[in-house]
Amino acid sequence: MTSNAVSSGAAALCSESALGDAIAAAVSNLKLKFAGEDALLFRGVSLSFRKGEHTLLLGPSGCGKSTLLQVLSGLIPGSVEVPMLADETVVPERWGYVFQDPDTQFCMPYVDEELAFVLENLQVPREQMSARIVRHLQQVGLDLPDPHVPIQTLSQGMKQRLAIATALATEPEVLFLDEPTALLDEEGTEQVWRTIRSVADDMTLIAVEHKIEGVADLFDRIVVVGPSGEIVADGAPVDIFAQYKLELIRYGIWYPGIWEERDRKLGTRWDVTERTEGSARPNGEHLKSPMLELQEYCGLRGAKTVIKVEKAEVKPGDWIAIMGDNGAGKSSLLLAIMRLIQTEGLCRMAGKELRKTERLAEYAAFVFQNPEFQFVTNTVRDEIEYSLLVDGMEAGERRERSERLMEELQLAECASRHPYQLSMGQKRRLSVASAIVRGQRLLLLDEPTFGLDARNAFALLELLERLRSEGAAILMATHDPRIAERYCTAVWRVREGRLANAIDLSPSTDVAASR
Repeated sequence: MTSNAVSSGAAALCSESALGDAIAAAVSNLKLKFAGEDALLFRGVSLSFRKGEHTLLLGPSGCGKSTLLQVLSGLIPGSVEVPMLADETVVPERWGYVFQDPDTQFCMPYVDEELAFVLENLQVPREQMSARIVRHLQQVGLDLPDPHVPIQTLSQGMKQRLAIATALATEPEVLFLDEPTALLDEEGTEQVWRTIRSVADDMTLIAVEHKIEGVADLFDRIVVVGPSGEIVADGAPVDIFAQYKLELIRYGIWYPGIWEERDRKLGTRWDVTERTEGSARPNGEHLKSPMLELQEYCGLRGAKTVIKVEKAEVKPGDWIAIMGDNGAGKSSLLLAIMRLIQTEGLCRMAGKELRKTERLAEYAAFVFQNPEFQFVTNTVRDEIEYSLLVDGMEAGERRERSERLMEELQLAECASRHPYQLSMGQKRRLSVASAIVRGQRLLLLDEPTFGLDARNAFALLELLERLRSEGAAILMATHDPRIAERYCTAVWRVREGRLANAIDLSPSTDVAASR
């Protein structure tokens, strides 16, 4: 099913296309490249998808999975002009699409208006719209007291649920899903997949997803895409995971049981004693002082308090996971610390009460949940070097730092590419690289691992652990309890806009202690 998978897929496409209604979506002998790139992303790829089939696309970050979805839906080249050639394409008449970044697909400013926009295009009578809007929101667990709320006031996870609701409102024959749960907590993820399961029986699904544990059984077919856009394997999930495990490991693709295998190799809570008590714990009197202190600190949006912290501190060597439901206030906490939203109360950084974001950025690196919010240049290399250029660093040292980070975070091959031409995983790694390149000792990271394949997620976590062991402190919003269990020294639980408690994960206590 390696090279044979491509040829057999092409043959199947030709024979099944003659059947007409049997094929939901297809492409034959696809060749595609992005402007400014020398190499082709796809070199003769052929795939077909039968009606009612549920297919999962797996592959490393940047291999073209999202691009392939856009070709199959007709977005490329219909709406997005990308040079491509294909012998034949079959595009579904009625389809829904859920992007990695929900902000890219909203047309209206309010939740109810976004759904009404879809329903108007379907010529649904106005008197039926209110009930339909409520039903579609309930489908994805988005229970709002009033659906007429600004979309931009929603958390990223809530926005993603709205994006799924708008896709389902089209009553699609084919549903294209591009990492639909990347920004959702465990409960939200389960809720969304339950929704998809409930409507998927008579629908064709073509999905890209990294978080596959618990949902692999929904799919009757897996297509593995290699790092150069080639089809590596194509078959039933049980066969792919059994026969192509070495390829999944080699390409750094997530597969069921990968965390447990890593535990067996490195040990559970690997190196945690050294991280909290031993040589890896930063030493020195100056490192005992808090890097961050919060007292009666609030973040506000307009007149509404969206996050409140009574008292908390972060010391060198801390790696704190900020966890909570979507919309609880995790991102708002990080934004408030950087004074990117209105604040009240006391916030000291490195012993100083700083009120300007520019001054705070001298001590803290900040990574937005949406990586595109922080891009300001036209190439990956320039993006990483930009803050160093502003600081007046010599060109040689700038280049040395950027080259080292690009190598560590697997960005060297796209050094000259525009940040907006990267995959979501590559954008995420670039946002982290450009934030930490100045060497600040406090790292504020909002979901830094979402959209990453296994290889790059583990590489990023190892990089952060090295920085932590050298004296940095990390505050990281995450939905992944496996990261918290294996890497973090504490968990801050955020509930309904309030830092509810802090849980010590150090091995010095038999039971994690709330304080």
